[in-house]
Amino acid sequence: MAKPWATLGIDLHLDQPAGPGVRRGLTDALREAVRTGRLGPGIRLPSSRVLAADLGIARNTVADAYADLVAEGWLTARQGSGTRVAERVAAPPPRASARRSGGHARPAYDLRPGTPDLASFPRAAWLRAARRAVAAAPHDALGYGDGRGRPELRAALAGYLARARGVRADPGTLLVCGGVAHGLVLLAGVLRARGVHTVAVESYGLHVHRDLLVRAGLRTVPLPVDERGADPVALTDAGAVLLTPAHQFPTGVPLHPDRRAAVVAWAHRTGGLILEDDYDGEFRYDRQSVGALQGLDPDRVVYLGTASKSLAPGLRLGWMALPPSLVGEAMDDLASRTPGVFDQLTLAQFLDSGDYDRHVRSARLRYRRRRDALVAALAERAPAVRVTGIAAGLHAVLPLPPGTEQQVVRAAAWHGLAVHGLSMFRHPDASPPPLDALVVGYGTPPDHAWAGALDALCGALP
Repeated sequence: MAKPWATLGIDLHLDQPAGPGVRRGLTDALREAVRTGRLGPGIRLPSSRVLAADLGIARNTVADAYADLVAEGWLTARQGSGTRVAERVAAPPPRASARRSGGHARPAYDLRPGTPDLASFPRAAWLRAARRAVAAAPHDALGYGDGRGRPELRAALAGYLARARGVRADPGTLLVCGGVAHGLVLLAGVLRARGVHTVAVESYGLHVHRDLLVRAGLRTVPLPVDERGADPVALTDAGAVLLTPAHQFPTGVPLHPDRRAAVVAWAHRTGGLILEDDYDGEFRYDRQSVGALQGLDPDRVVYLGTASKSLAPGLRLGWMALPPSLVGEAMDDLASRTPGVFDQLTLAQFLDSGDYDRHVRSARLRYRRRRDALVAALAERAPAVRVTGIAAGLHAVLPLPPGTEQQVVRAAAWHGLAVHGLSMFRHPDASPPPLDALVVGYGTPPDHAWAGALDALCGALP
């Protein structure tokens, strides 16, 4: 009589070796079947028990192979849905005909800066934290609560930021928000109410942040940026300044100690406010990260942080460490727009358990390896191009010969790359001359796609 499992699952033909390398052979065979398209997105694979029986190998071997490919992003596994081929695996390099069609084909590799490796989000640890958070949540957590955010999260953040970033804050002066952009909207209202009309910003930076300030009725003036970071010499009639001092975005340099001191002295002298965007301060690879500027003067610096780079932007979780005098004013505009209570409680559990530190350390190693691979690939295959800025963050700047930026961006698109030129981040009123460079984000591609992305990038460079 046939065994019951013989009629279950789907047929899956795999060529894989026997012997001591059976797990690796199975993993390679499954990866190749997905990479070549023989197993298409969304296809449900046999259970580990069924495939083990079909192949005549141990069930644990199949389970381990599946787990390896889930971690790499080739497969997904959800309770009740089984193991399936991932919907968004890395596409093969585009065919020449597709590349020559005017650049409308979907890029094979996304090297635009600003997004972490979403495939490496710590789903299992986050789920454990969420379960603990829901189980331990008091009934009043489901009410309107404190406009500053859940006290559990503010307490956890105060401890973590003091330990890891040198931030001087207590739970009473921390405010949970929906990210840096949300925080800037709140601060723009505070500044406007205080009679501020002008905010100084770095001459290269996120246009999204500049646009938020302008839409709030504030004028932005650019500060020159060089190898020592933003130059505070242009801080004249501004009532506030927005800076990325630990790792200037996008040029990749830290604010020089002399300039850090000069900015703080300006704030003391004029009563101005410093808005510190510490967007990726946890990711420094060659040494310990520079501490937060806020630690020099908590009464004049607003510290803005986010989980967008360390975890995922979709969480919409950010925070501000405010001078005590600003807390009430910021809450006046906050209303009920804080993130969902269970997301806040989950992050608090994630911080308190040490899972956040473990994830950041793991991500730091992953991104450092990618950056090292980028530097090595350029040295070997495009020696005329080098990486500038400190070894930090999720992006690198590649200077180009004057007048060639747009040409290289077009060549990158032809090679199936989505990548930004440095000019995209330049303030429209910045003093000439503009700098030609590529801003290459190495956070977005999953690990298995990074080698292909490097091949395409080196093929596009002069």
